[in-house]
Amino acid sequence: MITAEMTTTDLLETEEAISLVKSVFARELAHRLRLSCVSAPIAVLDGTGINDDLNGVERAVAFPIKALAERRAVVVHSLAKWKRLRLHEMGIAAGRGLLTDMRALRPDEDYSPIHSIYVDQWDWEQCITAEQRTPEFLRATVEQIYEALRATEAEVAARYPDILPVLPGRITFLHAEDLLRQYPELTPKEREHEAARQYGAVFLMGIGGALGNGEAHDGRAPDYDDWSTETAPGYRGLNGDLLVWHPVLQTALELSSMGIRVDSLALMRQLIVRGCEQRQELDFHGRLLRGELPESIGGGIGQSRVCMFMLRKAHIGEVQVSIWPEEVRRELADAGITLL
Repeated sequence: MITAEMTTTDLLETEEAISLVKSVFARELAHRLRLSCVSAPIAVLDGTGINDDLNGVERAVAFPIKALAERRAVVVHSLAKWKRLRLHEMGIAAGRGLLTDMRALRPDEDYSPIHSIYVDQWDWEQCITAEQRTPEFLRATVEQIYEALRATEAEVAARYPDILPVLPGRITFLHAEDLLRQYPELTPKEREHEAARQYGAVFLMGIGGALGNGEAHDGRAPDYDDWSTETAPGYRGLNGDLLVWHPVLQTALELSSMGIRVDSLALMRQLIVRGCEQRQELDFHGRLLRGELPESIGGGIGQSRVCMFMLRKAHIGEVQVSIWPEEVRRELADAGITLL
């Protein structure tokens, strides 16, 4: 049994279990979505519009490059826009895509059992056709990802019999608008908690645009996910978050943020909504507006989050090496939790 109170031997077993989870899930995901593994950057040049803005306010780690006349580079937040450029550069056809092993730094993250300043995720992107920019195609893709998660959980349970499968047979699809109507008195995170507790696994659609109460369920930058396209009267968004119920923490755990990416119309609409029309002058945005980049769907799937869930860990520091305040280490040690 992989326990919280670990000896040196237990730590090694945990590392081996982490490797198992990562290798199995990457294999299953690549197979189901027809993805090819590619190399990925740790940093990109500033001012190109390639780095992601996440919620639009997070600072990127920046540094000057001596050999480029002190031009600034930034450590990536994720690779949503870079991947779309790469699809174009590699000439990947619709129905196929790429998978990267992404590493990032997000110094503005607040520490918590599921948040670290170090981010490791599977970043994936798949070429699609314009006709596939529909909620139905989004749901079908999510179902394939979910089946990869279930296959991984089954293999982990076969290796470690004390870990019992808990993922339901099917994932439940909800729209953030419906969740708001069901729980108008709750905060967005409290709504997620209730949905994940009830269903076990949920894909929550429509993240980023204003809901019926005038507020967004959560923030999204305007230039990767499409959160503004109307999908039905009163419903917008071709994106969402994949949530599961964590049996140890007894809370909702977000494993993935993903979606169909903006086309030229959605990009311009979202830039206007966010008051950042000036971004259309950036290289990435200009190429997208000129129709030079393929339509795509993609997202990030947290590697440490998936490992936390699969190995039933109570803290993300049990499955990744990061920087933690000493008081956090002491508190967790007192609780019998050893950070890597």
